[in-house]
Amino acid sequence: MSQLRIKAGKRAYELIQDGGFNFDLVSSYFGPAAGPRWLISSGFDLTLLQSGVLGNTRAVHLIGSSAGAWRFAAWLQPSAVTCYQKLLDGYINTIYDRTDTPATVLKKLEQLINTYLENDALPFALANKKYRLAVITARGRNLVASEKIWLQKIGLATCYLLNIFSRNNIFLFAERVVFYDGSRPPEFCFQPQFRGKYVRIDETNFKYAVMASGAIPLVVKGVHDIYGAPRGAYRDGGLIDYHLTHQFAAKENDIVLFFHHQERIIPGWLDKNRLRREPDAETLSNVLMIFPSQSFIEKLPDERIPDRSDFQTYIDDPETRIKKWRKAVELAAPLGEEFLELVNSGKIKDVMERL
Repeated sequence: MSQLRIKAGKRAYELIQDGGFNFDLVSSYFGPAAGPRWLISSGFDLTLLQSGVLGNTRAVHLIGSSAGAWRFAAWLQPSAVTCYQKLLDGYINTIYDRTDTPATVLKKLEQLINTYLENDALPFALANKKYRLAVITARGRNLVASEKIWLQKIGLATCYLLNIFSRNNIFLFAERVVFYDGSRPPEFCFQPQFRGKYVRIDETNFKYAVMASGAIPLVVKGVHDIYGAPRGAYRDGGLIDYHLTHQFAAKENDIVLFFHHQERIIPGWLDKNRLRREPDAETLSNVLMIFPSQSFIEKLPDERIPDRSDFQTYIDDPETRIKKWRKAVELAAPLGEEFLELVNSGKIKDVMERL
């Protein structure tokens, strides 16, 4: 039984049914804000990295918020596979306890960033010919910019209530800031519906942008005053762009690759309970989404994908959490190979569903 399911938006479905799937069609690879659920994407990522199938005819934009940005920052490094493995090991082995505060959690994340991203390697990363990184962050506004937890809670609660009426209300409390690598920002930054700013990544702000993209509100202290960007407290990009909210294809016949941990696509972090809120057909048109099947999930420890609640569940028993997460990574290792087999055999057309 297949461990993967594959769904395609209207344009991507037509392209693949007409001519098959070709990695040269991929202009962007998107990584969502997923918390520990990103661990399930590790086998897929490492297979694509080791096989070198992306970015051979043009540079591919690696676009991510939060965990997606952390993953893709490793892709640019000179020893990308080794770097990615350091991220995996460091992320799984980082231990949090009951004495932690948002400031101490940020310190631990900074240590993790410094473990897998080496300063000396950043010039080489920014000169990468195959990949271009785009890190999505949210700059706090009004009460969401405060580091006082009670004020931040009031701000987020107000934002949540106003978000029920319109997603546009979130911009009263957070501004999207995209840190990009390359001579110009990715195409989605020039779309009419894009709201926010974009800032060039360099050696000085690289790590801070990546760290800020995973600074979860209330849990992690914001990253303040990033070099080259508007002053302020930068927080998790998933606050605005949780899963997939933009048309990332630059051209009509481009494909946007998207490995997801679940079937449902949620636009923003505050939309998790808004079951009817989902990306529109145009946003999904060029997307090829790959996600684990139910049969795969049933093989995982506790028959579930790791998530952020595990930190609290196993706060007094981190060894059990670490063991279960390592097992999940081990089971996810073949997912990329299965996808390559579907592509190389042409069977992808037979198993692909419509988004």
